[in-house]
Amino acid sequence: MRSFFAKYKLFGIVLLVLSSIIIYLFYNALQPKKTLPIYQPADFNPELVDSSLVHVKNYHTIADFSLINQNGKQITQEDYRDKIYIADFFFTTCPTICPIMTKNMADIQSSILDDDEVLLLSHSVTPKIDSVPQLKKYALEKGVLDAKWNLVTGDKKHIYELARKSYLAVKDEGDGGDFDMIHTENFVLVDKERRIRGTYDGTNPQEIEELLEDLKILKASYKE
Repeated sequence: MRSFFAKYKLFGIVLLVLSSIIIYLFYNALQPKKTLPIYQPADFNPELVDSSLVHVKNYHTIADFSLINQNGKQITQEDYRDKIYIADFFFTTCPTICPIMTKNMADIQSSILDDDEVLLLSHSVTPKIDSVPQLKKYALEKGVLDAKWNLVTGDKKHIYELARKSYLAVKDEGDGGDFDMIHTENFVLVDKERRIRGTYDGTNPQEIEELLEDLKILKASYKE
């Protein structure tokens, strides 16, 4: 009699485990897949958006660009074709938020080191100061890896327009006649279709973690 109950006790345990697994699988199957929003200019603080785009609610993408990186190489949108990337705006002589942003971007670089799907792109907002040699010096000091991360300089008007009309990451200053800028701490997550999928405070460790989690979600969306 004891062996009879022992046998059915084992059966009950096995049945309970199998039931738990089935319930878990059904629960997961019924949960909606988490997806990232596609951000439009109308979703942003108007201070960060060119006046011509403030009310745009659809089809916003990053414009074509042509800039020069820390190695004197021309960098265009073709270098980021079919890539997810994280962009920001900085300058090498910035004494306040830029060192923190650069450190956090370097941490992101470490986390995507073996990921061919993801790249980084940092734009200088003081291109006259940030010449190619200056960018190279900064890159060496900060551990920038050429294969993963471009620090770019170029025509100030072009960079300004990218910042205000594409990445929506820089505040206007003055009348804009000289394309003066106040860069924000924002890191911008861009998908393979050149759409903005998230913005994050590049000085905040918690938001960097959020960015990395969102990056996983975005990468997974291309495998479905």
